[in-house]
Amino acid sequence: MSDFGHYGGSEEEYATVRKHNAEVEANPDSFENWENLVKACETLEGGLNRNSSPQALATFRDAYDRFLLKFPLLFGYWKKYADMEFNIAGPESAEMVYERGVASITNSVDLWTEYCSFKMETTHDPHLVRELFERGTACVGLDFLAHPFWDKYLEYEERQEAHDRIFAIHARIIRIPMHQYARYYERFRTLAHSRPLAEVAPADAVARFRAEVESEAAAYGGAPRPELEVERDIRAKIDTMYYDVFTATQNEVSKRWTYESEIKRPYFHVTELEHQQLANWRKYLDFEEADGDYTRIVCLYERCLTTCALYDEFWFRYARWMSAQAGKQEEVRNIYIRAGTMFVPVSRPGIRLQWAYFEESTGRVDVAADIHAAILHKIPDCVEVIVSWANLERRQKGVEAAIQVYRDQIDTPTVDLYTKAALVSEWAYLLWKTKGATEEARAIFLKNVQWYADSRMFWERWFKLELEQPSSEANQGQRVKHVFDELRNQSRLSPAVKKELSQVYLDYLVQSGGKDAMKLFVEVDREMFGPPSIATVSKIGDGAKENGASRGELDDAAKQKAEAKRLNFFELHGEPNDTAQGPADFH
Repeated sequence: MSDFGHYGGSEEEYATVRKHNAEVEANPDSFENWENLVKACETLEGGLNRNSSPQALATFRDAYDRFLLKFPLLFGYWKKYADMEFNIAGPESAEMVYERGVASITNSVDLWTEYCSFKMETTHDPHLVRELFERGTACVGLDFLAHPFWDKYLEYEERQEAHDRIFAIHARIIRIPMHQYARYYERFRTLAHSRPLAEVAPADAVARFRAEVESEAAAYGGAPRPELEVERDIRAKIDTMYYDVFTATQNEVSKRWTYESEIKRPYFHVTELEHQQLANWRKYLDFEEADGDYTRIVCLYERCLTTCALYDEFWFRYARWMSAQAGKQEEVRNIYIRAGTMFVPVSRPGIRLQWAYFEESTGRVDVAADIHAAILHKIPDCVEVIVSWANLERRQKGVEAAIQVYRDQIDTPTVDLYTKAALVSEWAYLLWKTKGATEEARAIFLKNVQWYADSRMFWERWFKLELEQPSSEANQGQRVKHVFDELRNQSRLSPAVKKELSQVYLDYLVQSGGKDAMKLFVEVDREMFGPPSIATVSKIGDGAKENGASRGELDDAAKQKAEAKRLNFFELHGEPNDTAQGPADFH
């Protein structure tokens, strides 16, 4: 950030900028904080212009650059930034902002229209202007609401009095399912009457229609017809051909209107969308995918991911669909890069992990490892990511490499007690499941129970280890009972979680216990599920002590971490509920 302390303007103005910048740094996800900052910078020195101080301009640009790096889909702010640069530094500076803008939000009809309009007014070379319009056509020309862009393109060609180009543009538009499609067709028909036959239709179509007209005339006999009459009949056939095009376009518009009419917010904003809006996008994507036109499907995904950029559901869907298309590996990678580096917050690491799995599948193992490391740099306590990284190392280098990941993370000072408990249990699980070292795994649990008895994940893994040993194995029942006794005596988990874990032991007694198992069942059932006067589940056992003194109950923050279940990101992605109402949470 620029140094506010050396400005020559009003100290009060810069104090306001410093205040808002501090708020942004404290909470960079707050759109309101950013908005306050850029507004404060815009009004420095009574409003920025060519004569503003270099420091004020640097502060303004720094704020806008950081703001639009954080929220690159806000087309209105790109336009505002470009306008201010035009007033401050001229057209070249403004054009650089527009270029950055259309690179950040390639499918914005409004931004492309504004950029082309700017180019029309500031560039006298028609080739350069048309080149920009064609770039815009490739990005937004198929958008259902692209009519402002096409109108601007036609406006430019009308200024140039390029009637052949005007007709050619209309010939392109009438095939696009688009809002206001009918008025373009009517204009096209009018223009067609005044254009030479060679321009109105392809040469092969004209030749075919001429042959039909001459064949029809010959069937009736008589002298050869004048060329004007022949051309009139050819034009009538061409008109019928284009009416068929119009009818087909009209049909495509009608099919899409079902979904288009339900889109209430076609632009990006940081606030949540309604569930019904998400349901509509899902159905619209289903429709286009079933229709099978690759270009139109991509166009719709890009529109969807402008509106729904903060919902990782649609990034997952886009990447999966693209991966099913032949030869699109780089396109898939770009989808993951955009999702993981720009839009989906790192607090929801699922899309980044999917990106890592994709890179590993393509042989870029080092990139996959770097993605894991980058996530942990921001959220060092994320068990799911550490376990995923360990399994990456196991797949590529073996069990010892995976164990080294666990060791490194457990030794990291930023990793808290409950994360360490989960990692120790995953370490033991790895030894058991992958290496077949049951005794080594059991030894890890026995050694560490004194430290990690307050972790739900620790107990779940330990129970799983003992319950999945052969029932014929000697002492299996005693070992399972030992796990339960340690849970009962050592853990400070809440009664609800203890009951849930105890149910695992009760199920074992019923399904795998011996002759006297029901005696234990009744005892455990009474202690864990009985009324308060006889139950012991809410009491902290004698083992839950530190230096001979009771450790007391867990506070709310510790309890939340201690009792968290470890779920893989794909386990959290259930079937969407298309009947849900109200705002849809980003998580």
